[in-house]
Amino acid sequence: MADKLDIEALKSDVVAKLKTVYDPEIPVDIYELGLIYDITVDEEGNVKILMTLTSPNCPAAEEIPADIDAKVKSLEQVKDLNVQITFDPPWDKDMMSEEAQLELGFL
Repeated sequence: MADKLDIEALKSDVVAKLKTVYDPEIPVDIYELGLIYDITVDEEGNVKILMTLTSPNCPAAEEIPADIDAKVKSLEQVKDLNVQITFDPPWDKDMMSEEAQLELGFL
């Protein structure tokens, strides 16, 4: 019998991978920028990420999801990945972590 998937551990691993994805124009990872709205992991290892971009006209709109796809799918336990982009609610700088705000000089 296969070992039961540790959903919380996998979710933590997904977050670690997301922290290696950067908007090419901003020296802060997308997780600390507040671009990740939700991460769902099910018992089979299917991962769903709901995210936004800094603006609807973001020049990295194709690059960032492709980078997420490559990095998250590199996790052995990830069976499938679905990245959805939304602009509701729209992103603003208040969604950034304190670390990101410090890095970018907002604090």
